[in-house]
Amino acid sequence: MEIDPVTTETPPDDAPVIVWFRRDLRLADNPALTHAMATGRPVVPVYIHDEGGTVRPAGAASRWWLDGSLRALAADLARRGAPMILRRGDSEAELRRLIEETGASAVFLNRLFEPGAWTRDADIAHGLTTEGVDCRGFNGSLLARPGTVLTGSGGPYKVFTPFLKALLAGTEPPPLTVAPAAIAGIQGVASDSLDDWALKPTRPDWAAGFVGTPGEAGAMAALETFVDGALRTYSRDRDIPGVSGTSRLSPHLHFGELSPWRAVAAARAAAADGRVPGAEAEKLAAQLGWRDFSSHLLHQFPAMADRAFRPDYDAMPWRDDPAGLAAWQTGRTGFPIVDAGMRQLWATGWMHNRVRMIVGSFLVKDLLIDWRHGERWFWNTLVDADPGNNIQNWQWISGSGADAAPYFRVFNPVTQGEKFDADGRYVRTWVPELRGLPDRWLHAPWSAPPEILRQAGIRLGHDYPRPVVDHGEARLRALEALRTVSQARGHHED
Repeated sequence: MEIDPVTTETPPDDAPVIVWFRRDLRLADNPALTHAMATGRPVVPVYIHDEGGTVRPAGAASRWWLDGSLRALAADLARRGAPMILRRGDSEAELRRLIEETGASAVFLNRLFEPGAWTRDADIAHGLTTEGVDCRGFNGSLLARPGTVLTGSGGPYKVFTPFLKALLAGTEPPPLTVAPAAIAGIQGVASDSLDDWALKPTRPDWAAGFVGTPGEAGAMAALETFVDGALRTYSRDRDIPGVSGTSRLSPHLHFGELSPWRAVAAARAAAADGRVPGAEAEKLAAQLGWRDFSSHLLHQFPAMADRAFRPDYDAMPWRDDPAGLAAWQTGRTGFPIVDAGMRQLWATGWMHNRVRMIVGSFLVKDLLIDWRHGERWFWNTLVDADPGNNIQNWQWISGSGADAAPYFRVFNPVTQGEKFDADGRYVRTWVPELRGLPDRWLHAPWSAPPEILRQAGIRLGHDYPRPVVDHGEARLRALEALRTVSQARGHHED
């Protein structure tokens, strides 16, 4: 059921409007807040920490970012006169309680489009509207609302390139808005303490090395840094993990501290005044388009959250390999570029995009471990873990998703390292035990002559693990597994 802007009765002119924040933790470019302010009535900002029901709870790393983002938003709201209300529990129950406490006659929100949240929000809205509460939902997280970018026959796109073309050609960017200077709020409403939610780890503080500055100000600073720096050579450098060539905007976008259209507008403005090539600005737009593509797919095909988008891939003969999975999770596979990525993830809560593809391919193809194990690990360890992106990207690398990489494309972790980390800067940062190894041997230390290993102070199997698999043999095993999928779909594929 959709949330429509329907009011069943005329509310009092001074009845407050609840703005239900979720993954839209910003004041600028926030449709729900903008429309609430336009009513001229007091605004009650609320965030409900609801980890029950059908909505997937945030992972541990994401909760760390959420804590910082909520603190920043609460401070921004307090300075403008509208205290942030924090509640913990069932979303509908807390909204009803807040309506009773404040006399609010409306609830405005920016929609969440993943299946569990979408259904929950629609059910809540149906119950409240039938009781006279004005519920209005907006798109504050994607370039386009799911269901608005369709093929000529009226169905969803399953291939990215035509989706992107239709998205950018057919979507009118919304007007960008600044954060309001003042917000008429209500004082004295009961609120939880963020400290009591214990979103950040303490004993031990495994997030001490996490990177990024949560909050809207941090998002705008990251966008400015990117546009004035890495965007100039984005197409080339975004694949090189040893340099700062990516936008680093993903957690800000996930938590809604930054509108995707704001990011596109900033990049295009830089291209318009000659600061960056136009092609680089459009490359960023395309990357944000992939983010939309993933979210639209999950919204329209909810079963892909835990099943292969291509049903025949459910026949894959995945291996039960706890030791291999543990080696992958801890960065002890013996393949330096894989281990560097997994260690970066654990230490910082983030991993370079190119390396995400490499470690994903290694898990599902070299180790032949079900992509769902990788998706769950990323969900818990990435500060930017996003439902659509995480699921679609794992299915893409495994070959089971829409417009996926063909399964027979098996990344070679050695040649990937040699190509994208040629000088070894990335591996030496995250796998320091290999720092003394010459570039020639860095990405395949097991192939180095004994005297080279001795000079570098490396004893394979002691200072650094031997490879958990032989890549050549693992590749053949993966291709053999593909034949099982081919037979399941009724034809043989070599």
